[in-house]
Amino acid sequence: MDAVELLIQQHRLLEERMKHLEEASSDADRARLLAEVGDHLTVHILSEEQVFYPAVKAAKTEDVLLESLEEHLSLKRLLADLLELPPGAQTFEPKFKVLKEQTEHHHQEEEEHLFPKVCTLLDAPSRAALGEEMKALQLKLKREGDPREVVAEQTDQAAPLE
Repeated sequence: MDAVELLIQQHRLLEERMKHLEEASSDADRARLLAEVGDHLTVHILSEEQVFYPAVKAAKTEDVLLESLEEHLSLKRLLADLLELPPGAQTFEPKFKVLKEQTEHHHQEEEEHLFPKVCTLLDAPSRAALGEEMKALQLKLKREGDPREVVAEQTDQAAPLE
């Protein structure tokens, strides 16, 4: 699958799951949905940082990628904070709202500024190969356990752009 299409598909899925979490009425549902959102967000972010961004790094994309990595850091910090909070905590809902808003902003930035550049830099077969590489990493991360659990270890600084 085309890497850009894969990422856009995952953006919509994440936004839908976040909406479900926002609408959840019980602490048990919020906890379950946060775990699900956390795993999806973590797998998505890590595949971008480890596969997609390094593959599309070029003079035309470097500024957008560096900003995206800083946005990832912010998302990781918010997610790590949320995972430590009980779903009934007073700050859970406002913190989640900020995570949701920042995630949606990040998706918009990528879709408007990065992905069009990537589509001019890489041909369709290259994007398809990149998508398969990302899917393989995502499956590996899911098989290894609860991906969201690594987020707390990645909140010191933005991932490097390699």
